[in-house]
Amino acid sequence: MVWAPCPLVRFALNTQDIERYRAPALDKGLDILELLAEQPLGLTRAEIVRAMGRSQSEIYRMLERLVARDYVTRSPEGDRYALSLKLFVLGSRHPPVERLVARALPLMDGFCKAAEQSCHLCIHDRGNLTVVAQVNSPSTWGMSLRLGARVSLLDTGSGHVLLAFQTELRRAEMVREHEPIEGESHIDPIELASLLDKVRASGGWQGKSRQAEGVIDLSLPILGPHDEAVAVMTCPYVRRIDRHIGPDVASTREMLREVTTTLSFR
Repeated sequence: MVWAPCPLVRFALNTQDIERYRAPALDKGLDILELLAEQPLGLTRAEIVRAMGRSQSEIYRMLERLVARDYVTRSPEGDRYALSLKLFVLGSRHPPVERLVARALPLMDGFCKAAEQSCHLCIHDRGNLTVVAQVNSPSTWGMSLRLGARVSLLDTGSGHVLLAFQTELRRAEMVREHEPIEGESHIDPIELASLLDKVRASGGWQGKSRQAEGVIDLSLPILGPHDEAVAVMTCPYVRRIDRHIGPDVASTREMLREVTTTLSFR
């Protein structure tokens, strides 16, 4: 079978664009990296040649350059090639979560000061959600979650929003990975499906917290380029009943929407 490059690499380009911007040498190098990424034990040069349907000489030259630049390692015997950790190291220098948090924190801080509420940012993590950024309310009163806290995927506003803005396939994968956490309330699958439809139609979640009395959860998605939720920002809104008059729920939700829209990848 001839090796074919990953289709995601060219997802955003039409056929005309692909032909216009061809870089054959670069394509060969990327094809080799993608091929080796699927082979934990590596491949011999002959196996790479057969898989890619190219000549010995062009594969040899490309492999030598990839080895010289440390993207590919060669076995001591010299007959087997495998990916090195260089791509992993390069990716780890600017992890996506760290970049998102760095962008989000100043906006979250501004939101909390204007809304006089707390907020936190969650991402999907091993079947539930993890709080990766959190800012406290500047006022005397507020409700907040600690950094690193685990949040249920199925019975929270954050979880409902994350699930609602996914493809059906990805949503099913997330639900399969889910493991109940302490205090989690059961929700019927049919009820959950109906709830997620409403969340997507309304653009987010607003409702009473299932974890704390008197708290209204406001949760909105941070969207990726294909309208999938890559993260969720939640404000556990607490209404004061003394003489201090702060922003109401509607204006707080609108301020939160401005933040998530700014952070979305559009």
